[in-house]
Amino acid sequence: MSVQEIRKHAVLPPIISRSDKEFLESMQRYIITETERVGCNEEGPADEYYIIYRNVFDKVIEYVTAYKSILTSIKKEYDAFIERIKKDQRTAFHLYGKLKVLAAEPTTLVYHRKRTIQLEAKMRVIEHNSSKIQMQIDEIKQLRAERDMKEVKHFSFCKNPSKPIPGMTLEESVNLDALNKYLKHLEDKYAEIKQLMSKKYVPAQRKAHLEEEMIVILKRRDEAENTNKELQFRHQRLQIIFYALTSWVKSDMSTSFQDFMKQMEKTKDLYGDQGIVEELCEDPSKAKEAEILLYYIERFNELISLGEYEKAICFAARSPRRILQNIGTVEKFKAVGKIRGKPSPLLLFFEAIFSTSHAHRRPINAELTLEGIKCGLSEKRLDLVINWVTQERLTFSEEAGDVICAYGEQNTHNKAKCLALAQIIYNECNVYNKAVLCLCKQGQIHEAMQYIQQFKDFTSVFHFCFQMT
Repeated sequence: MSVQEIRKHAVLPPIISRSDKEFLESMQRYIITETERVGCNEEGPADEYYIIYRNVFDKVIEYVTAYKSILTSIKKEYDAFIERIKKDQRTAFHLYGKLKVLAAEPTTLVYHRKRTIQLEAKMRVIEHNSSKIQMQIDEIKQLRAERDMKEVKHFSFCKNPSKPIPGMTLEESVNLDALNKYLKHLEDKYAEIKQLMSKKYVPAQRKAHLEEEMIVILKRRDEAENTNKELQFRHQRLQIIFYALTSWVKSDMSTSFQDFMKQMEKTKDLYGDQGIVEELCEDPSKAKEAEILLYYIERFNELISLGEYEKAICFAARSPRRILQNIGTVEKFKAVGKIRGKPSPLLLFFEAIFSTSHAHRRPINAELTLEGIKCGLSEKRLDLVINWVTQERLTFSEEAGDVICAYGEQNTHNKAKCLALAQIIYNECNVYNKAVLCLCKQGQIHEAMQYIQQFKDFTSVFHFCFQMT
């Protein structure tokens, strides 16, 4: 609806009051302005028109107080009627959608039925092919069975009954006594083989069961042997004590029983041998200790022969009473030599025994210390030698200091470190003249003079240093 049409339909009766005229003009302007704002320029009903004119009607009702009640009733009826029309439109739209769905259902049902027919046809084709393949399989099985039967008949027919029996001559094969004798021989041999197999071969379950029984029996045997040894020891000790006590009772008992025992040990009156008394009166764990030492030695030699040098080194380092920490062990590792791609076993041996020396609370002896330092320097592991010397786990000697000094002379870039190490060793060995000489070679003349003044006979020390320099 255009603006001109709105103005055309908006003809009002003549109003005398000026305020009414202004109100009507304002309403007219409101309608035109709102219509242009919402863009309702086309013909036909629209919700925007309804909203605009409803607002105008509300303002007119508020302005005209004399007709407010009647106008309100009229507006209420119009609103109810319009709401009813809108509701009917929504219901009609909803029913139209349902109608379209119901109209489309027969078409969908037709499509489903058509698809069902197609699938049933495919199933019939597949079943036909399956039955055909099954028939072919049955025919192949039947042909194979017939061929096997023919082969069996052919082979049974082709056997030569006149062929001689293995192990018999032609004359023996036609002799009834010889045949009976040979049959008896075969039966005996069969029985022997059967009996041998029953003894030689047993089921795996039976074997496992027998092994478990053997382990249990061996364990019982070991326990019984240990118990027997302990009881024998107790029996012998009780015999000795009984003999000593009987002798003490038969004597005048003027001395104590302990003094009497000592006197008997001195006179060897008890079983004629003092060693038996000492052995039985002492702790029997010494025998076990000897067994342990022997085990360590045998196991160490076994590991060396197998080439398991790392395990052998661990055994030597943990050996009781340091029984494997000696020059003999060093010689064995020297005989092994170097292994390509691995550190020297001899160096690993010295590392192990030097690192465990604190646990024994006793330093390694001087001979092993010297060999260890030589080994470390030969492998160019001055860092290890420094660690060993500074940790005070070794027994120093003058020869060890000389070896380190000689290494420093050959390797000038490590000379200062070697001189410092040698000085420590010389100090521990009380070889003061060489200690002062090390200080002088390091250029520490002032410290050397202070060191010399600590001794009474420092002139001889100074003279020695002067000669060496």
